[in-house]
Amino acid sequence: MVTTADAKEQAAAAAKELKSRTGADGYDALVVLGSGWTDVADHLGTPDIELDAAELPGFAAPTAPGHSGRLRSLWVGAKRVAVLCGRVHLGEAHDPMAVVHPVRTVIAAGAPVVVLTGSAGSLRTDYAVGEPILVRDHINLTGASPLTGPDFTDLSRAYSARLRGVAADADPSLAEGVYAEVTGPELMTPAELGMLRASGADLVGRSLALETIAAVEMEAEVMGLATVSNDAVGGVFEPFDPDAALEAVRRHTQRLGELLNTVLMRV
Repeated sequence: MVTTADAKEQAAAAAKELKSRTGADGYDALVVLGSGWTDVADHLGTPDIELDAAELPGFAAPTAPGHSGRLRSLWVGAKRVAVLCGRVHLGEAHDPMAVVHPVRTVIAAGAPVVVLTGSAGSLRTDYAVGEPILVRDHINLTGASPLTGPDFTDLSRAYSARLRGVAADADPSLAEGVYAEVTGPELMTPAELGMLRASGADLVGRSLALETIAAVEMEAEVMGLATVSNDAVGGVFEPFDPDAALEAVRRHTQRLGELLNTVLMRV
């Protein structure tokens, strides 16, 4: 079994290769772009170098729709930022260590700030499709963890209040919510969605939580931002349409890019 220490050692080796390939001494931040977010990279900052992330040790190519396997190194003002234009999920037959390896790698390359993005179904009727929601907390329903061993990792402040404050200053209209990560790839039943709502979840998706756990364990500051891709209030709205869900995010590419650019400039 791969331990947390093993995984961090592998991430350190991959970080060395990343810096060699990009010519970077280190990174000031990492941005992970989720489903439908790939084009946001074009609005983040000044491009520098782009490569196929799967060429780096331990990285796997995403297979989920709306995810690219590219890693872009770019400048946001004077800050060097690594942008992962996609991710892998547990539902793609990857284990938790593989899912979080890219995040661990860029943190090992020096990034103290991690911005995790994604799309999510809304469990609330007051969230509009296409609306970005700041993640205040998460519920990990995958039954998995990217950590092993006897040491505890405190997740009581997993999503940085400071970073949420920076984002709220940049866009006062941003709402906050609790994100539930499930494994997938199957969609949830109406009864399961009702259970999530009763448990306090506002959003449901297949990412963020495991990456956040790994990032917090490595003492990075985390911000989560999920765009509402569809209504997920069981049995009330139309059946899930994956193409429409991706398009709901893509329609807001420029706004999302400008928001993240402003946040990165200020942190």
